[in-house]
Amino acid sequence: MEQTEKVVNTKKSFRVKERKSLLTPKNVPYVFIAPAVLLILIFTVYPVIFSFILSFQEVRGLEKSFVGFANYSRLFQDPIFYKSLLNTFQILIVQVPIMLFLSLLIAVGLHSSMLKGKAFFRISFFMPAITALVAASIVFMILLDEHFGLVNYLLSFVGVEAIPWLTTPFWAKVSVILVMTWRWTGYNMVIFLAGLQNIPSELYEAASIDGASKVKQFFMITIPQLKPVFIFTVVMSTIGTLQLFDEPFILTQGGPNNATMTITLYLYEAGFKFFDFGYASAIAYVLVIITAIISWVQMKLVGDE
Repeated sequence: MEQTEKVVNTKKSFRVKERKSLLTPKNVPYVFIAPAVLLILIFTVYPVIFSFILSFQEVRGLEKSFVGFANYSRLFQDPIFYKSLLNTFQILIVQVPIMLFLSLLIAVGLHSSMLKGKAFFRISFFMPAITALVAASIVFMILLDEHFGLVNYLLSFVGVEAIPWLTTPFWAKVSVILVMTWRWTGYNMVIFLAGLQNIPSELYEAASIDGASKVKQFFMITIPQLKPVFIFTVVMSTIGTLQLFDEPFILTQGGPNNATMTITLYLYEAGFKFFDFGYASAIAYVLVIITAIISWVQMKLVGDE
């Protein structure tokens, strides 16, 4: 019996040593990050490589055939692609400056020491960013209804005729811009607020001693100190607008007459409405290149690497 117990104990100690030898201080970090790396490879790297290959193929059902640059050639001759590109840039040029201006304005107001109930206002302005977009868009569809919407009802009190918010090209685009501004102003406001709180108070105290007014302090201290925040918000907002999909998809379905058709919405329709996955992949890669070029230009314009 004693010999048997010794043998069993020897086996157990051997197994323990064997397990210990598998996990060493050198390989433990790799073991911990392995699941995350595996998920990134499966859900990020593989789709990127697969869609790039797919952009050179024509997909018909389960059959694929190599077509070279035919999808890209077709893309650059597609009037709807140019229309969606123009719509996206129009929304970008109008919406991003308005949103960032409002975000900065609200952040400065909420940063003021004279304001009471800051926590309430901060949460209130940030709430749209965490609100379910589908629910918010449905609410806006009801509010902006031409015949029964609350917005036109309120405008009628000041003598404004009913505005066809979602049924005419111009007002449909305005509606998308309104919803985007409502949703993302609070998000950028939080970023500006964090930047304002990091500005040393000694700078303002020194400026006050020198007799600088509040307006002069804002333009000579606040704005220069917020330069990294401006760069971040502009680049992120630009990328977000170039990927605009949810608002036009729910509010207008890209209409009327493709007036609110954006690049990503067109990509979605090519891939999941017409099942033209090769063409959709080509649109995706052109969008990636456009986004990278614009982001690079923005960084160069502000003089930062």
